[in-house]
Amino acid sequence: MPLVTMRQLLDEAAAGNYGVAAFNVNNMEQIQGIMEAAQETQSPVIIQASRGARSYAGDRFLYHLMLAAAETYPEIPVALHQDHGNSPETCISAIELGFTSVMMDGSLAEDGKTPLDFEDNVAVTRKVVEYAHERGVTVEGELGTLGGMEDGVGSGEICLTDPEQAEEFVARTGVDALAVAIGTSHGAYKFSREPDGDILAMEIIEDIHRRLPDTHIVMHGSSSVPADVVERVKAAGGEVDAGFGVPISAIQRGIQHGVRKVNIDTDGRLAITAFMREHYRDKPGDWDPRGPGKAARAGQKFICMQRMVELGMAGHAQDYTPMTLEEMAARYAAAVGSPA
Repeated sequence: MPLVTMRQLLDEAAAGNYGVAAFNVNNMEQIQGIMEAAQETQSPVIIQASRGARSYAGDRFLYHLMLAAAETYPEIPVALHQDHGNSPETCISAIELGFTSVMMDGSLAEDGKTPLDFEDNVAVTRKVVEYAHERGVTVEGELGTLGGMEDGVGSGEICLTDPEQAEEFVARTGVDALAVAIGTSHGAYKFSREPDGDILAMEIIEDIHRRLPDTHIVMHGSSSVPADVVERVKAAGGEVDAGFGVPISAIQRGIQHGVRKVNIDTDGRLAITAFMREHYRDKPGDWDPRGPGKAARAGQKFICMQRMVELGMAGHAQDYTPMTLEEMAARYAAAVGSPA
């Protein structure tokens, strides 16, 4: 099966009322772990790469690893997504490379740190939408800012999404999916205590879904930072400055109100760290890089399988026939710029 568009994956998730996890990757072992989990649970999947990942792995290496994943697991629908594109040029380069979905993060300026005003966000996002939709590619936008940092991206400040402004943003840009800020942060340290309604503004998601029932909502910074995995890292000699993550119950509540894409990065990194540290602890004389590589792959698979079941995406890989980019481009053209 060729790489498919994220829009179709999210449309199908909306029809089935489940969420689709979007896992960040940097190397072969992560991709293999994700695909093994997807095959075992029969889940569609979004694999995403940040600008940092593209720089680390190299564009051609990363893209061909993704092609290998699609060829090796032809029964699994996979979308390849550019995470946190900082400019139209970044997004266009991803589309030209072969990504089937891009995020234009116009909530921040091109430096990835300075908040961008609403009108400038609309302008850069709309530019990407026009280019991408002509080619059948999905576009995710962002309104509001998250806390924390990810690959050097982030203002360090939380600015919650205004639901009324979100309505205008979607109407003027035509984005397929909207990332919203509800109090989450990037990284392992998200909250100093288990988040409740005073910390995690789930009502924002519910309000936006009432206003925009046909727009797919995205939760960024949604790793749960599982305590058992953190303890495994520490027990194997690691040090982790981790607080509370986003409870799975909160994500599941969001899914009931239009959340279709859930970004998960930190949980995978923690699981990989735990499994690799345990490998070296138990086999201190191992100098073959394939040993820790296998452990890393197992760690990624472990956490992915959990999230695929918890988000409700397990068992949905065979529900539909994926559309080509050409078919999606025709669909966008017929909609005359409508986000639907």
